[in-house]
Amino acid sequence: MAFDGIVTRAMAKELHDTLATGRLSKIYQPTDTEIVLTFRSKGKNHALLLSAHPSYARVHITNDTYQNPQNPPMFCMLLRKHLAGGFLEKVEQFENERIIQFSFVSKDELGDQTSKRIIMEVMGKHSNIMLVDNETDMIIDSIKHISSSVNRHRTILPGQTYKLPPSQEKLNPFTLEPTEFARKLDFNTGQMNKQILNMLQGVSPVLANEMAQQAYLGDKEKYAQVYTLFIDKLKQDDYEPTYFRGKKEDFYVMDLAGIEGVREQYSSMSELIDAFYSGKAERDRVKQQAGDLIRFLKNERDKNIRKLSIHENTLKKAEKADSYQRRGELLTAHMHQIKQGDTEAVVTDYYDPDQQQLTITLNPNKTPSENAQSYFKQYNKLKKSRTMVELELEKTNSEIDYIDQLIQQVEGAREQDVEEIREELREQGYLKAKAQQKKNKKPNLPQPETYTATDGTTILVGHNNKQNEYLTMKLAHKQDTWLHTKDIPGSHVVIRATEPTEETLEEAAKLAAWFSKSKLSSSVPVDYTKIRHVKKPNGAKPGFVTYDQQKTLYVTPDEQFVKRLGKK
Repeated sequence: MAFDGIVTRAMAKELHDTLATGRLSKIYQPTDTEIVLTFRSKGKNHALLLSAHPSYARVHITNDTYQNPQNPPMFCMLLRKHLAGGFLEKVEQFENERIIQFSFVSKDELGDQTSKRIIMEVMGKHSNIMLVDNETDMIIDSIKHISSSVNRHRTILPGQTYKLPPSQEKLNPFTLEPTEFARKLDFNTGQMNKQILNMLQGVSPVLANEMAQQAYLGDKEKYAQVYTLFIDKLKQDDYEPTYFRGKKEDFYVMDLAGIEGVREQYSSMSELIDAFYSGKAERDRVKQQAGDLIRFLKNERDKNIRKLSIHENTLKKAEKADSYQRRGELLTAHMHQIKQGDTEAVVTDYYDPDQQQLTITLNPNKTPSENAQSYFKQYNKLKKSRTMVELELEKTNSEIDYIDQLIQQVEGAREQDVEEIREELREQGYLKAKAQQKKNKKPNLPQPETYTATDGTTILVGHNNKQNEYLTMKLAHKQDTWLHTKDIPGSHVVIRATEPTEETLEEAAKLAAWFSKSKLSSSVPVDYTKIRHVKKPNGAKPGFVTYDQQKTLYVTPDEQFVKRLGKK
C-alpha cells in the first residue's frame, strides 16, 4: 500500500485546490485514531478524513459515512475549541515526506485572530495528528502522545515544541538533477531498485522497482532518461490515480507496469484512496469491537457440536430398542423352558424368516418373568430416549444454524450493527442484560442499509437478525419482493416495488448473495417471493422465517458491483 511521498504530494495539491479558503464547519472523532473535518468550500461540503490508524493511515476527502460519538473525545473537543468556524488558508507538504500541514486562521474566545495548523504524519504505525500553534511551534495536543521514554528523538506531548521526524538523509527528487541522480548510482553493486529507494526522499518500493525495471541493464544515460520521464510527469501534476486489483491490491498516482492485476482509473486521488480503503478500516474496527462476540459464538458452536456428537451416540444405542422388545417377547413365549438360575436361554426366533435359534443372556438371580420384564423395561427406556434425543438433535441442529448465522452477521457487520447483535444475544439469554439500561427508554429502530438499483428502485438489506425481522415483518409492504439465499445463512433483502424488472431482481439477488455465507462463491442460489408469502413461525428465533411460492435465481456476488449500488 504505497502511501509514499509522491502520493502525499499529489494529495496535498488536490486538497489545497479543493479546500483552501474553505470554512471548517464540523469536527468529530469517530475512533481513537481518526478525525473527520467537514469544510464548506466553493459552494460544496467536503468531508476530510485524517487517519493515524497503524495499518490504514491516510488523508483524503471521503464519501464514506462515519459515526459521530455522543461523547466526543478530548482531542476532538480541543480541535473544536481552536478551529471550529475557522478558515483553511493552505495545504502543503513538507519537502517530499509523508507530512501534510493544514494552516488555519480562526478566532479565540476574545475574538482575536489566531493561526494554528494541523500536522498529519502518514507513517504507518508511527502516524500521528497534531494541533500546533504557528507562532510558537508549540504542540497544543495530538491524537497520540509519545513520551521521551518511547521515542528519544522527539517528544509529542502538549506544551512541547514540534520537531520534524529524524531525517533519513535522502535527496528530494524534485530538486535533484537527472545527471546527479545517475552519478550517485553504483552500477557495480547492482540492486538498482534498492539504491533508488535509499537515495530518493518519499519514494516507495513500488516506484523504485518501476524505475529500475524501465531502465533495466541500461547505462547512466538510460537511468537519467527514465528518472527525467517520471519526475517531469510528476512535476507537471500529470497524475493517473490507479487501483490495481490482483492477488495483492495496491494503488498509485500513475499506472505502473510492474504491478500485476486489473487496472481501474479514478478521476482524483481522494476517490482512489477512498475506494481502496473503504471497508478495510471499518472491518478492522468491527473486528476489534466484536472480537469477544466472535470468540463467544464460536465457543457456543463448539459446545453444540460436542452435544450433537453425544446425542448421535445415544441415538445409535436407542436404535437397538426393538431388539430388546423382541428378546422380552421371545422369553415370554418360551417361559416354560426357562428356570431361575439359568444364565442364558436358547429359543426359536419367530421373527426370523428362517426360524433361527437365538441365544438370550439372562440374570440368574431373577425369575424367567423378571428377566423378560427387564428386557421390556430396557426397550421402553430406549424408546423414550430415542424420542427425546431426536427432539434434542433437531434443537441442537437449529441452534448451530442460528449461531452460524450470527457468526456470518458479525463477520460482515458494520459498526452500527454490532450493538444490535449484542442486544439480540442479551434478549435470547446468551449474554447478561445491561444493568444500567434505563427504564422506559425507547429502543432505536433497526436501520437496514439502502441501495439503489440501476433503474432507481430502492433495495433494502438487513445486516443482522433485528434488521432482518424489522425489514421483513414490519417495514416491507405485502407486494414488495423478498429475497434470501437458498438454504444459506444471509441477509433478508427487499425490493420496494410491486413488479421489479428482471435487471433489478438480478441486482437484488447479487446483494443477497454478497451479504451471505457464500459471498465468495459463484452461481449462488437466491430465492425470491412476495412478502405476503413470508411468515414467522410462533416462537421462532429473530430473523427466522418460512416462505413459499418462491422462484430461484443463480448469481455470482461482486463486491465492486455492490459498492456501486451503495453509492447511488
